[in-house]
Amino acid sequence: MSWAAANLWLIAAFPLAAAAVLAVTPRRHRRFAAGLSIGAMVIGFLISLCAFSSTLANHGERVPRNFDWINVGATTVKLGWVLDPLSAVMLLMVTFVGALIFIYSVGYMAHDENFTRFFCFLSLFAAAMLGLVMSNSLLGMFMCWELVGLASYLLIGFWFFKPSAAAAAKKAFIVTRIGDLGFFIGMIWLYGETGTLLFYDGGNGCLEASALSKLVAQTTMGGMALSTVISLLIFCGAMGKSGQVPLHVWLPDAMEGPTPVSALIHAATMVAAGVFLVARTYPLMDADPANIAGYSTALTVVTWVGAITAVFAALIAIAQDDIKRILAYSTVSQLGYMMVGIGVGGYAVGMFHLITHAFFKALLFLGAGSVIHGMHERQDIREMGGLRKHMPLTFATYAGGMMALAGVIPFSGFFSKDEILLSASIWKTSRWPFYLALFGALCTAFYMTRQMLYVFYGNPRSHAENVHESPRVMVVPLIILAAFTILLSIVGTPILPLFHEYLTGHHGEMGSGVVTVMLISTGIVALGLALGCWIYARRPLTGADPLESDIYYVLKNKFFVDELYELSVVRLNAWSARGLRWLDDFVWQGAVMAVSYVVLGLAWINRLIDEFVVNLGFDKGCGGFRLGARALAFWQNGQVQRYLRFIGLAAAVMVALLLWGWRK
Repeated sequence: MSWAAANLWLIAAFPLAAAAVLAVTPRRHRRFAAGLSIGAMVIGFLISLCAFSSTLANHGERVPRNFDWINVGATTVKLGWVLDPLSAVMLLMVTFVGALIFIYSVGYMAHDENFTRFFCFLSLFAAAMLGLVMSNSLLGMFMCWELVGLASYLLIGFWFFKPSAAAAAKKAFIVTRIGDLGFFIGMIWLYGETGTLLFYDGGNGCLEASALSKLVAQTTMGGMALSTVISLLIFCGAMGKSGQVPLHVWLPDAMEGPTPVSALIHAATMVAAGVFLVARTYPLMDADPANIAGYSTALTVVTWVGAITAVFAALIAIAQDDIKRILAYSTVSQLGYMMVGIGVGGYAVGMFHLITHAFFKALLFLGAGSVIHGMHERQDIREMGGLRKHMPLTFATYAGGMMALAGVIPFSGFFSKDEILLSASIWKTSRWPFYLALFGALCTAFYMTRQMLYVFYGNPRSHAENVHESPRVMVVPLIILAAFTILLSIVGTPILPLFHEYLTGHHGEMGSGVVTVMLISTGIVALGLALGCWIYARRPLTGADPLESDIYYVLKNKFFVDELYELSVVRLNAWSARGLRWLDDFVWQGAVMAVSYVVLGLAWINRLIDEFVVNLGFDKGCGGFRLGARALAFWQNGQVQRYLRFIGLAAAVMVALLLWGWRK
């Protein structure tokens, strides 16, 4: 076992230790807080590099390290970590992108009075996320999964004095818990059937052949394989974390947190945790006795949910005016693409888009933060315009991220998106996910063109006189991320799919339809860009949006999903709460009070009997006995004189009686 595999836990331990130290660090030590957090992430990145190099040297060999956690009687619960290509590439991405975001935060949060606390929360989140991706146990992953949710709650609601931020934090925490409930049930069920939650344990793990064959052989109600049911329950957790329909509503509102939070949690890491969960449990997801065509029931559900989410969120993004909210719905849409990629092409396809998306979406969010910083905290794109002249570096890097997201060649987003489209085009179950993915690509190119024209082109619409470029500490991370949006293309081209070969261990073959799909995709992207320019570049962008209509109103209001939830689930929950409160106040509490009154009445009756029957009779008896004792005490007082008098008196009485009897 290599040094990196044996000491993999240190990657998460350093940020966790930084969070613990900063939790008790006074506010004034701002430089210390930033240095400690960034240093912990840099050390984690260096160890991740060692781990990545180890997997390359070992040709992708999986190295688990397990240990006993709890012993209860004959039962031993184990935890552990695993070093394989999947965990290595995620550790490398999280530490690298995380370190850049931490550095960016130094400039963005420079004037915040809770600067130290912010870096404490960032370090806690990073530690939880790193623990999640390296875990070799579904239980360990779930523990870190919940810590990620806690850190997300703390960071989204960091500006707790804003009611909108506090509400968004609660919404994110509650909605993701809905999915986590399914995850938890599936985890318990899996443990009950296999006796372990370790992924890999020398052939005895829950993702290894012996456990999978047992799960596939069992069926539940409806004839569905047990492996499928457990997979779908686990996928519920992935839907919540990765913002898939219908549990997507928390993610756009989470933009209320500081922009570095949006970049770290809702672009690069936390929302990708759901996709990573599906990739990690892919052997279980793919296990199905009906898997004749090569596509299991669970992966079919993953594909359809992802395809619907990709189009649904892309349509909503078209009509949004908040620069961060547009990117938020874009994130939801791209997460849908990742799910489609895993469902139709295997986990390597979805993971490649996850990695490329982490870089260019982090770039876009940080670029949006730079724009907001330059615009003095204004986020409405209708108030912007002409910023390319005032913020040239932000504009150049943001344009790179925009083209990667839209899928313009040679940016990395083009290759990762096209690999998904190619896999969807040959999916034997249905062609509709391919068509939906193409339409989503058209929408993506369109709404990103709209955003670029509103923000960076045209004439300044307001407050342009005070706009300025962001400081170097914020711009340098943008440049590095922009470079990687291009460089990552090298490892994912169809001709030399190095990323696919690294993850799966075998060289991916370029399908016969790859050129056709690339041409179709390029045409779709070009059409989206052209439509955006045709609608938004021909006239000054003042007043109402050129697309203003009833359909636009529906898109702007997010298909009224939040209102629907408010009228159905939320209101039903409120009614249920009121009903339960009424039952508690007037039924259960009334029953409890009735029982208490009966008990009190019996106690009063017992007291009356005790005092006026038992005690009174006993007291009277004791009084009579006492009087008799006093009378006897009069005769038996120990005085000889009195005894002699009584004897004399008795003798006189006796003599009198004898004389009276003799006379007769």
